[in-house]
Amino acid sequence: MDLNTITEVVRRPSGRPGADWREGDTWLAGGTWLFSTEQPSLRRLIDLTALHWDPLVPSDAGLEIGATCTIRDLYAFARPGVGIAGTLFTKSCEAFLSSFKVWNSATVGGNICLSLPAGPMITLTVALEATYELWAPDGSARTVDALDFVTGDNQNILTPGEILRRIDIPARALRKRAAHRRFTLTRLGRSTVFLIGTQTPGASDLVLTVTAGTTRPVRIAFDTMPDARTLQQSIDVIPEEVWFADPNGTPDHRRHLTKHFAEEIRRELMAGGPA
Repeated sequence: MDLNTITEVVRRPSGRPGADWREGDTWLAGGTWLFSTEQPSLRRLIDLTALHWDPLVPSDAGLEIGATCTIRDLYAFARPGVGIAGTLFTKSCEAFLSSFKVWNSATVGGNICLSLPAGPMITLTVALEATYELWAPDGSARTVDALDFVTGDNQNILTPGEILRRIDIPARALRKRAAHRRFTLTRLGRSTVFLIGTQTPGASDLVLTVTAGTTRPVRIAFDTMPDARTLQQSIDVIPEEVWFADPNGTPDHRRHLTKHFAEEIRRELMAGGPA
């Protein structure tokens, strides 16, 4: 779609963009959502792809994902031999309601900053206990827990001109065992619920991440594996207003699915699979 209110595109921003941020600006990365609908309040696009941030930087500390890393690059990284990334990264990329053409442009950071309940990059990074580095227009930076970033449907903690620079996933999270469940109304549809459970190798803990069925991510953690009743009760205490409603499911439907799949995840991890 043509954005007929745009009067300028900044093709070569400074290495640390934002100092000249003004009302009507927006960041441009993949642009797959930005160009899909009218944007009457926008006047200027600032192209972040020109900064050439490294998309994926593995190290002993974990994995750094540049905010402009494309879904295509992340999917290609999720190959055999990279541990948990070989499963959760793949499944999260495949959870996009999009074609391979969109994968070539859509970015990890863009999906997170759009902050929709069904955003699979939100699911992935919260489940892997990531942190986000945010850059402010005044040159300062802050690091936030991925869990705290999204606050509601299409809502997050970014302030005007603030930018998501990178996502850091700790090595300990990449070593965890994991199980996941996702439900859609159609085979290639938008997620109605998307759950990931993780467990520390050699331990009996459980961290359950609930997304898509809720307006913001919910993390439920247990030091030891709960019984079925305790797990169900922990889901019951999620506030009513947090459950999401749209044509893909009512709050009651999503709560029911969450309970059902949470129990499947619990049993799967108790049984020792999958890695």
